[in-house]
Amino acid sequence: MSKRLHLYIGLVLVLIVAGAVLVSYLWLPFAPDDTSGGRLAPPGGDHLLGTDKLGRDLLTQLLIGGRIALGTALGAVAVGGVLGLGAGLLAGFATRWLDDAAAVVLDILIAFPTLLLAMLIVAGTGASLGTAILAIGLAMAAIVARLVRVLVKQVLGRDYITAARVAGVSWPRIVLSHVLPNIAPVLLVNLALQAGLAVLAEASLSYLGLGTPPPNASWGRMLFEAQATVLTSPVAAIAPGLALVTLVIGMNLTADGLRLGVSDADR
Repeated sequence: MSKRLHLYIGLVLVLIVAGAVLVSYLWLPFAPDDTSGGRLAPPGGDHLLGTDKLGRDLLTQLLIGGRIALGTALGAVAVGGVLGLGAGLLAGFATRWLDDAAAVVLDILIAFPTLLLAMLIVAGTGASLGTAILAIGLAMAAIVARLVRVLVKQVLGRDYITAARVAGVSWPRIVLSHVLPNIAPVLLVNLALQAGLAVLAEASLSYLGLGTPPPNASWGRMLFEAQATVLTSPVAAIAPGLALVTLVIGMNLTADGLRLGVSDADR
């Protein structure tokens, strides 16, 4: 029941944010660049959450920030998953010295925090949403690759792989029929966890001015802009902070629920 509770709560939190983002593509209270609401207007009336220091509607900014957060999570997981899976499979099937060399390279990359690697990449290429997604995905790829490498080694050591090779089954077919299905559950759990980390990384980059550039809203930049007026307009800081916490906790609980399910299935 505990694992189901984690999974259900996590999915509900993620779906709440995802639902709000989907609604934002059909309806927004105001245009993103509309500054007619007046500076730091309190919540109420046409502006349910009030306005920011430029007079923009906070609810509109919050919804657009949700698009950025979910888009970054999906994009970074796709980049990191594809690159990490490919590199991990190659390392898992490599000869011993190539495998050892790949392990050393992956350990070096993982030694650097994901945010630091992303900051270095973004600083060198320029701030944009695409660059942030690519940078976070590349940093994530090393973590995924090391996990896939270990999982592939475990699968290749099992008796049914030896039997398949004796029967003349090709390596590509073994990968598709045996390796990928066996590593998929653990890999899915890891990618779900990485999605939450990607959301935090994008918010951190935007807070530092290295994420999505204006006029696009980002929860991280909303927090940065709100810190100067937090005493006079606390909602401007509380709203994006609460949205960020809700999404990240939801993704982490979902990953934890999936992990417990995989652990029970292996017993």
